[in-house]
This record gives sequence, C-alpha cells and structure tokens, in this order.
Amino acid sequence: MTQMQAFLYLFAFVLLHAPGLTIAGDDRNIIGKGAEELPLFDAHMHYKRSAWMPFPPNVILSMMDNNGVAMALVSSSPDEGTIKLWEYAPKRIVPEMRPYNDHFGPSNWTKWEGVGEFIEKRVTEYPHEGIGEFHLHRVDPADEPLMKSIIALALNKKIPLHVHSGHEPIDYLYSLSPDLTIIWAHAGMTEPASVVEEMMSRYPTLYADTSYRETDILINAGGINEEWRQLLERFAERFMVGSDTWINDQWEDYDHLIAINRKWLAHLTTESAKKIAYQNAERLFGRKIAPKLFGTR
Repeated sequence: MTQMQAFLYLFAFVLLHAPGLTIAGDDRNIIGKGAEELPLFDAHMHYKRSAWMPFPPNVILSMMDNNGVAMALVSSSPDEGTIKLWEYAPKRIVPEMRPYNDHFGPSNWTKWEGVGEFIEKRVTEYPHEGIGEFHLHRVDPADEPLMKSIIALALNKKIPLHVHSGHEPIDYLYSLSPDLTIIWAHAGMTEPASVVEEMMSRYPTLYADTSYRETDILINAGGINEEWRQLLERFAERFMVGSDTWINDQWEDYDHLIAINRKWLAHLTTESAKKIAYQNAERLFGRKIAPKLFGTR
C-alpha cells in the first residue's frame, strides 16, 4: 500500500466513523459512533417475579448505569415487581400497570373477573404512567366493555396504553377512541415495515418501541435495512428503543441488547437518533434525561 493509498484509506475511515459527520454526496448528518454515547430510555422493560432474586434492584440499576440507560418504562408480572424497582429508584423508573398475575397472563387476562377494577385500583394507588404492556392477539367482542373502561381510565389519567398486537387490534382500539395514545410494543412484532408505516401515518398518537425488531432493522453485514431506515427517519418523533426483559435470559444478555440498539441508531441522522434514544420518552412522560442521573436512584 502506497502512502497515498494509506492516507485515502484512513481519510475514508474517519469520514465513515466520525460522529455527526456529513459524507460527501449524502446530505444526512449521520450520528455514527456518536450513538455509543447517547443516553437511552429503555421503553420496554419487565421485572417479573423470576428475576427478583437473581437480579435484585441494585443489580438492575448497575446494569442500566453500565449501559448508559438513564431511565426505563417498566411493567411486570405481577405489578409488585414494577413497584419494587420504582420504590428503589424513583428517579430512574417510570412505572406502568400490567394487568397480569400468576394465574392470568397474555392469553387470558381479559377473562380475569374484576380485572378492570384491579387496574383502576393499582393506577390509583401507585404513580403508574401507562397501562400495559398487555397482549391483544385478537379482537373479542365480549371484551369491549373492558376495553372501553381501560380506555376511559387512560384518557382520564392522560396516560398511554402499551399494546402487544398486530395491526388489527390497534385499529380496533382507535375505533373506540381516536383520542388515545398508544405505544405499539415491538412495532407490531411481526408486521412488515410497510404496515408499520401505514399505521403510523393513520394515527398521529401511535408510538412504537423497537424491542425484538433489531434483526429486522439491521442486516447481516452490520448495515441497516433501507426500508426500516426510511421508516425510522420519517417517524423519528414516535419511535423508542426497548430491551424486553421478559425472561431472565434477556437480563443476562442485557449488555448485548443495548449494544445492538446502538448499532442501528448509528445509521440514523443525529437528530433522529437522539429523538429515538431518549427525547421522545422525555416528551411523552414529562422527564428530563441528563448525565447526572447515572449512579442515582
């Protein structure tokens, strides 16, 4: 390699990896390695009963600190897990009310007699700032009174619903009230980018967390899927990152989960990456994320 070739190689490397740099022929200000330094709001965290002993609250906060996660939106099965974390670190945990217990969960929670009253009681007793994450695999007409009561509670409290579903239940919920704010868990989980785009175009108060979509957003060589990149840029004000610690394996893999989110954020513009990393959550939950949060509770 000649000196000139070496210089050109080094120059190209710097152009590609420098944070917030505009590359010739590309008018997008890509954040690049600057994504590694972004504070994050984890918008999809669970603290289930099985995690309480192996991952006590002080360990969870250390994991957040070590990975640059300033705050997290937490729901748990049962709700006591969320309250445990929130009581330990009220400055760092944003609690939401998950309507599950040891007997009723993703497949049957709407059939739990008294679940509506239970949700209202917990949301009244504790400072829950969302209802969910709950699963709606299909729309059951028999559940409509329950859905209406949950929607009325959410609107009264001015808090979002966090919904794990395909696109049809989202359409259904908005048909009951267009004034809702919904966080679409996993950005629809298996819905293609085209459907997510259509839904976000249709509903201006529809947000989405990207947990479990990392393999759709990234491509094998470490690049980004162009359809997803365009979607994330277009609706940068309504996406948020998430880890989804639904089983202990996810806690054990937390470092990797956060790192892979930073990988795809690195392909976005600086403005969009910041919005998705933490600014959208700041706006949605009325928080302020700052470096002084790390190491605090």
